[in-house]
Amino acid sequence: MNKLSVDLNLVRKYDVPGPRYTSYPPATRFSEEYDEERLHDLIQANKQSQRDLSLYCHIPFCESLCWFCGCTTVITSRHQEGTSYLDYLDKEMALFCNGESPNRKVVQMHLGGGTPTFLRPDEIRKLGSILHRHFGETPDCEAGVEVDPRRLTKEHVGALWEAGFNRASMGVQDNNAKVQKAINRIQPMEITRNSVDWLREAGFESINIDLIYGLPHQTESSFEKTLEEIIELSPNRLAVFSYAHVPWIKPAQKILERENLPTPETKLNLLKLIIEKLTSEGYVYVGMDHFARPDDELAVAQSQKTLQRNFQGYSTFGGADIHAFGMSSVSQIPDAYWQNIKELKEYYQAVDDGKTPIAKGCIVTDDEKKYRIVITRLMCDLGLDYDSLSNSLDINFREEFADSLDGLEDMEDDGLLIRDESGLTVTDTGRLFIRNIAMRFDPNIESSSTTRYSRTI
Repeated sequence: MNKLSVDLNLVRKYDVPGPRYTSYPPATRFSEEYDEERLHDLIQANKQSQRDLSLYCHIPFCESLCWFCGCTTVITSRHQEGTSYLDYLDKEMALFCNGESPNRKVVQMHLGGGTPTFLRPDEIRKLGSILHRHFGETPDCEAGVEVDPRRLTKEHVGALWEAGFNRASMGVQDNNAKVQKAINRIQPMEITRNSVDWLREAGFESINIDLIYGLPHQTESSFEKTLEEIIELSPNRLAVFSYAHVPWIKPAQKILERENLPTPETKLNLLKLIIEKLTSEGYVYVGMDHFARPDDELAVAQSQKTLQRNFQGYSTFGGADIHAFGMSSVSQIPDAYWQNIKELKEYYQAVDDGKTPIAKGCIVTDDEKKYRIVITRLMCDLGLDYDSLSNSLDINFREEFADSLDGLEDMEDDGLLIRDESGLTVTDTGRLFIRNIAMRFDPNIESSSTTRYSRTI
């Protein structure tokens, strides 16, 4: 990557609310007013397919709330809650899997939260057996789990390995004590280092570390120190996210407004530091917020233009359907998305009533499938190949997307992208505004003007 020059006028111009595009249509367009019969038919038809599967389980429990968090959580110190929850996951899978083709291959599993390691070691083993009972053995599966170093034990790590998990992702966010106090997440570096050591000793193939920039009290010098400490751990991947301030969805985030939140200019300078520091250490900058070693699957997929994007971020399993379980989890098949009930009591009640606990749905139209492919390729490949898109979409891309392409003139003038006859390429500066560029290919962005999004920068 070339040396970045951050133009603060561009920051001011493009710092607007916008979707993160982990799906298309974005999750903000999922509705409780979906066509239940149509969705049921699509799910039943999909169950008979031979498409690969990616399984997701949402474990919502946390012992304390991190004030920056945008996830769906249940805050409790009652660890027996996990035992009941596993019983309901088992029941939900039994309900859903009725009629599932036994020949489907599970290529990916992921435990997210919340805090999956809120579960006790014996419960983690039980969850592994539940998954294998419903979906078969998964010897070659890429099985990832989010762990919280603050309450992780060596016994947890052993149980995860026995349950079939071979990759781990851990939240760090920032090592600075002042920042940690401001976000209500005290996590000394020694705890993180111990967790990494235990995971490597157990045989975990890949370790990802999550960092967040845009948190209170962060400065370039303080975050550079965090980066240097994390680089010493040699993670396989880093996900470095821009803090999404959405207090109208997550009221606890209002607490952070009392602190010293960085300006958009500071956030962009932090991102510049992150990119320069990590790429100089040999990490490949993947998409808009991931970094990976050159031999990592994400880096390889980006170079081969096979990278995909889903609710877990960037992925190498774009062709797999996501079957998700637990409260608030989101499932995806080619023609639809659906999200489970977000409240624990109501989720339990639906499962007890023998119902699939769906709260919202989204049927994807043929036009939306086109927009999804274009936005996905833009955010993954950092460019668009017009002929390739014409072939894959069976359209004349230049003609059908003429208005979107013509509307990029100001972005080209601003140095965010370069266009020629064959396609467009996002520049190094343009990567910082990739969500803004993607919005130009989303014809529904204007009609969703009442929807509130996090800011793009």
